[in-house]
Amino acid sequence: MFKNREDAAFGLAEKLIRYRLKNPLVLAIPRGAVPMAAIISEELLGEMDVVLVHKLSAPNQPELAIGSVDEKGHVYISRHAAMVGADEAYLKRESEKQVQLLKDRRALYTPVHAPVSPTHRIVIIVDDGIATGSSMIAALRAIQEERPERLVAATAVAPIESLQMIKTYADEVVCLTIPEEFYSVGQFFENFDQVSDDEVIRILKQTRSHDKEKNKPPGFTPKIQE
Repeated sequence: MFKNREDAAFGLAEKLIRYRLKNPLVLAIPRGAVPMAAIISEELLGEMDVVLVHKLSAPNQPELAIGSVDEKGHVYISRHAAMVGADEAYLKRESEKQVQLLKDRRALYTPVHAPVSPTHRIVIIVDDGIATGSSMIAALRAIQEERPERLVAATAVAPIESLQMIKTYADEVVCLTIPEEFYSVGQFFENFDQVSDDEVIRILKQTRSHDKEKNKPPGFTPKIQE
C-alpha cells in the first residue's frame, strides 16, 4: 500500500538508482504519472517529458480498455477486443477520436517545444499503475521506433499477466508491487486523487526550466539585453 504517488515515485527512484548520472530521459504517461516522473527525474539527475498514449475503450463500456494508440496514430489492439464487439469500423473511429485528443493534449502540455528526443538515450517510461498494460505497451512501442539506447518500463503496481506482456517490449521492467489479487490501480494507494491538466502543465514548465538551467555549459552567463 502506497501513501500516495510521491511515495511510489521515491520507491521507483531507489530501484532505478543505477541510472543516476547517466542523464536518463524519464517519460510520464499522463496524467497520473507526471508528478512521479518529476520526482524520479530529479532523483536520477535526468530529464523529463511526457509520452502521449490513450486507451481505446470498448463499445458502450468506456472504462474497459481494448487497446491503445499513440500520438502518431500507431494502434495496439488487445486480444479480447473482438469479444466485446469492437469490429474494424469501430476501432478506426475510436482510434481517430483518441489521436485527435492526444494532439490537443500535446498542444496544451508542450506548446513551445517539440517532444524531447529519446534517440540513443536511456529512457524510463513511468506509469502510476498498470491494469491491462495496453497504455504502457503503446508507449514502449512508440519510443522503440526512436532507437533509445535502453528502454525501461517502471510502475508502482501491476498484475503479473500484464507485466509478462510488457516484458516483450522493454529491456527492463521495474514494478514495486505485484499483487495476487488486482482489481484497480487505486486500491493500492491511500491517496489517489486525480491529477489535473493544470498540474501537468505546471510540472512540465517547472521541470523544463530546471532542465535548461542544468544543461547550461560551465561558465555560462546569460547575455544582458541592452
